[in-house]
Amino acid sequence: MRLTNVKNVENKDKLKEIIEGCLRNNRRSQEELFKLFYGKMLPVCMRYMPDRDSAQEVLQEGFIKVFEKLGAFDYKGSFEGWIRRIIANTAIDAIRKSKKDPYLTDNDNDFKLGASDPMVEREDLEFTDLKAEIAMEAIQKLSPAYRAVFNLFVLEDYSHKEIAELLGISEGTSKSNLAKAKMNLQKILSEKFMNID
Repeated sequence: MRLTNVKNVENKDKLKEIIEGCLRNNRRSQEELFKLFYGKMLPVCMRYMPDRDSAQEVLQEGFIKVFEKLGAFDYKGSFEGWIRRIIANTAIDAIRKSKKDPYLTDNDNDFKLGASDPMVEREDLEFTDLKAEIAMEAIQKLSPAYRAVFNLFVLEDYSHKEIAELLGISEGTSKSNLAKAKMNLQKILSEKFMNID
């Protein structure tokens, strides 16, 4: 049995006790679990949503799903990773619900189109010494399509195959949109740093 280390939880037995309390619908245990992971999961939501209020709404909805699915957690992997995946999927669902076709914007062609420029295929753009707030701000400026693929691949560690299945696109499109997201991030960050005096 491997459980994630959480600073506020003395040991894995304590976390298991909290989980078991949640399975019995114990409100105090649910509150304790929520408090333990709120600070780690809000940034996950912030990476997908355009503002803090939306991120908090997604987080609330995500925790409802966590409590509903808690019986499926098998203690074989990281509990934090298990929660993170549910929260990220909840954010993706929220993006889908927010618009008829959330992966289209005024500035983008269809999400499902591949890159026509070979430079777009470069995935090795360097992001060094970025402060978290600046990076988060830049990520939030990406279109929903690029932001979703970037977050899922870079931050949530999904494979292109998993992203393709989750978003209903091809693996090539996932790769293309990741490359475009990185190029756009580089442009956003370059402009930001050029405007700093």
